[in-house]
Amino acid sequence: MSFLGKLFGSKKEEKGPSTEDAIQKLRSTEEMLIKKQEFLEKKIEQEVAIAKKNGTTNKRAALQALKRKKRYEQQLAQIDGTMLTIEQQREALEGANTNTAVLTTMKTAADALKSAHQNMNVDDVHNMMDDIAESQDLSKEISEAISNPVAFGTDVDEDELQKELEELEQEELDKELLNTGKTPVHDLPTPAVPTFEPSGRGKAKTKAEEDDDEMKELANWAS
Repeated sequence: MSFLGKLFGSKKEEKGPSTEDAIQKLRSTEEMLIKKQEFLEKKIEQEVAIAKKNGTTNKRAALQALKRKKRYEQQLAQIDGTMLTIEQQREALEGANTNTAVLTTMKTAADALKSAHQNMNVDDVHNMMDDIAESQDLSKEISEAISNPVAFGTDVDEDELQKELEELEQEELDKELLNTGKTPVHDLPTPAVPTFEPSGRGKAKTKAEEDDDEMKELANWAS
C-alpha cells in the first residue's frame, strides 16, 4: 500500500460484476465482432473484384487491391480467434452461473431439511414407531376377538345333528313316494330267507338232480 493510501485510507473494494452482466457483455461483444466479420468479408469481395477488373489493364491497382484483401483476411482471422476465446469465456461463465444456482438450491434444501429435523430425536422416533406397532397389534387382537362367535351354551353334537338331518331327508323321500303311490322303502315286507334241512324230504336238490328230472319229463312227454 502506498504512503498516500495509508494516509488517507484505502477505498472500499468495489464488487465485481455478476456472472449475468459478464455473460451479457460477452454476447454484445460477439454480436459486434460478427458485424465486423460481415464487413470484412464484403471488403474482401470488393478487393477481389477490383483485382480482377484491373488485372490486365492496371496491374498496380490490381496489386494494391490484393494487398488490401490480404490485410482484411488477416483481420478476419484475428476476429475468428477472438470469437473463439469469447465463446469459451461465455460458456465457462454460463456453466459457473448454472453451478452457482444449483449449489444455492441445494444449500436451501439442506437448510430446510436441517430445520425440519431440528426438533426430532432418533430415540423419540423409535419409541413412536414402537407405540404404533403396539397399537396395531392391539387393534388386530380386538378385531379377531370381535369376529369370533361367542357360544352361549349352544354346543351341539355333530353326530346328533347328522342323524337328525338324515331323518328329515327320509321323511321328505317318504312323502314323495306316497304322492306317487309307491310304498316307502322302510314299509316294504322283509323277504323271507329260505331254510334248508340237512336231510329228508325237504333237502334241496342239486343241479345234477334237477337236470335229471327235466330229462325224465321230456322222455315221458315224447312217449
